[in-house]
Amino acid sequence: MAINLEECSAKLKKHLFLRTEPLGIGMLKIGEEKPDGFLQPYKDLGYHLSTCQGFALSRRSKMSLLMTMDDMWCFEPVVGFGLATPPEDFLEGHNRYPGTASSLEAGKQWASNMPRFPVGKYQGVLSAPLSSFGKDRSPDVVIIYCDPSQLTHIMRGVNWIDGHDIYSRISAHAACVYAVIPTMVENNFQVVVPCGGDRRRAAAQDNEIIFSLPFNKLEKLVEGLDAVGEADGGLPVQFTLKEEYPLEPHYKKMGLEIGMKLD
Repeated sequence: MAINLEECSAKLKKHLFLRTEPLGIGMLKIGEEKPDGFLQPYKDLGYHLSTCQGFALSRRSKMSLLMTMDDMWCFEPVVGFGLATPPEDFLEGHNRYPGTASSLEAGKQWASNMPRFPVGKYQGVLSAPLSSFGKDRSPDVVIIYCDPSQLTHIMRGVNWIDGHDIYSRISAHAACVYAVIPTMVENNFQVVVPCGGDRRRAAAQDNEIIFSLPFNKLEKLVEGLDAVGEADGGLPVQFTLKEEYPLEPHYKKMGLEIGMKLD
């Protein structure tokens, strides 16, 4: 049975009190036809966009976009998404040195670390609100811009699924690349820091962080958020600084078992 994107998006917004739309992100393969309803920034709107700006328009203005190399303004996602062969200057570290790397070797190290899809597999990236991603195909990745409190609640939903934590690749650069590629390649959840471009050019807020997940894990995450929300009320968090506050029965039981004085 197909996943109801509108219902999943509504539940994410209900549980997390999101300020912007959860995103559906898809990598469009070479030879794959563009789904109906997606605009290309340069072809249809007359201007280029950085990928983070396209994501921002999707989550803030509910636009459905296809960004190919011809539509993009920032070269890092072009390289990361495998839309072109990386130039030697990039591989040698000149993208970062001398501006944001202490040495050419440090710049080279970062370039070698940046996730990349193989060249020739994809022709572009699709971005749309999750609720209206498209009738022709499902997204590959779901991206949620959230604050730390919302992220904590998301992580409780993740932990509910199988008890596992998240181990993410975090960088100060190329947030769009880090949010999509490791998520797809590793088929696992990721936490990503918005990069400088995302904050300066695409209005990512100071308190925002990115959570991304493979589309095939969306239903389980929503199920986890349903469960943990029912268990203790979820968001918003009710704060208390009361000393010796009432403990949940299993917390008290296990504390007593290890010798804590909780009576």
